[in-house]
Amino acid sequence: MNCREFVDFLMAYLDGELPAAQRAAFDEHLAHCPGCVTYLDTYRETVRLGREVCTDPDGPAPDDVPDDLIRAILDARRAES
Repeated sequence: MNCREFVDFLMAYLDGELPAAQRAAFDEHLAHCPGCVTYLDTYRETVRLGREVCTDPDGPAPDDVPDDLIRAILDARRAES
């Protein structure tokens, strides 16, 4: 597996939907690619922050949420309405 395939399979991996052979290749790639480990960690943190913000959509954002993420969420909300 290469880094592009890693990104393509990321959602299925996180959702537990990868077949055993692909999951093994995914895990093997992670064991040898620090860049993809960082990508996975950053992705998981982004999802965590997004969920934290969405617990009360009208409440204040937590202090550790980056300003760029807040702006992107607000822009997306405006575009939907």
